[in-house]
Amino acid sequence: MKDLLELLTKALVDNPEEVDIKETVGESIIILEIKVSQDDVGKVIGKEGRIANAIRTVVKAAAAKQGKKVTVEIITK
Repeated sequence: MKDLLELLTKALVDNPEEVDIKETVGESIIILEIKVSQDDVGKVIGKEGRIANAIRTVVKAAAAKQGKKVTVEIITK
């Protein structure tokens, strides 16, 4: 999941070297936190959160194929 999220996020931003993905594995859920530079936050979130929702949908679909639950959070640096 982390690799997929990293690939999607780096393709969207102007500063891919500043993308940091933190993965926290719990008992029933995996939490993925995206940290991007302040300049790229808008590109990851998109108008009315459409890009962020699309990223979450793709990652959740990939996780469902593996029988896992995933939450994606976007954090600014």
